[in-house]
Amino acid sequence: MSLLEAILLGIVQGLTEFLPISSSGHLVLGEFLLKVKFDDISFEVFLHLGTFGSVVIVFRRTLWSMLKAVGLNVRSIFLRKVAFSATKDWHLFLLILIGSVPAGVAGVLFCDYVEESFSSVVFVSLMLLFTGTILIVTQFFKPAKEKLNFKDAILVGVAQALALFPGISRSGLTISTGIFAKVKRSTSAEFSFLLSLPAILGASLLELKEVLGHINSVEEAGLYLTGTVTAFLVGYLAIKFLLNVIEKGKFQYFGYYCFVVGLFFLLFSR
Repeated sequence: MSLLEAILLGIVQGLTEFLPISSSGHLVLGEFLLKVKFDDISFEVFLHLGTFGSVVIVFRRTLWSMLKAVGLNVRSIFLRKVAFSATKDWHLFLLILIGSVPAGVAGVLFCDYVEESFSSVVFVSLMLLFTGTILIVTQFFKPAKEKLNFKDAILVGVAQALALFPGISRSGLTISTGIFAKVKRSTSAEFSFLLSLPAILGASLLELKEVLGHINSVEEAGLYLTGTVTAFLVGYLAIKFLLNVIEKGKFQYFGYYCFVVGLFFLLFSR
């Protein structure tokens, strides 16, 4: 891998991880188009850690407030000297915890099916058409709720589980599900990004120990670091851009893109 390739892959990861166009779907279609097979799992893990850092920085204040609330309540449980506090930050923590369950269960139960789906360009194209349709439909909903409830969190969690399949955008489907549940668009987007943290970190940590043993030189470590930093910076900009698009009510425009790409590859792959 060259320095340029490391930077380009970091850019692609940072953009497609957060923009609602399916990073995994674009990987499959890119491999089909270029007639190559990208199987460097080690490098991919570091790219995901870069995008993990993007979410942490953008939502650092919310995360810090949530962690303080969790710490306070953990102390109250074990020491019984501090009053238990059911604040909005504690509530958000519980929502993320509940919302993370469906993807965890699905990852264990349907791992083989998910892996098999990565070999089908037709399947990915159809899922992009599905994603595009969902995104386009969001424009007809007028969310009003300021907060998610536990039912909303479960529904968004199920959407995240479905996004294990390539072609289904994780951010697109989770944000759309929040909108369909009549939750305010900006709130749906924030919850979607925060919900991605346990999924990204969990998957990365499972691979990290094995991955570190595959780095054989300082030069290779430099390429990994370059890709990670690039994914972090581009991911940060992508999140900011998407939040701005959602705020302006133009979220559905990504749906047209997914629809065109899905239709093109569905016809082209035959």
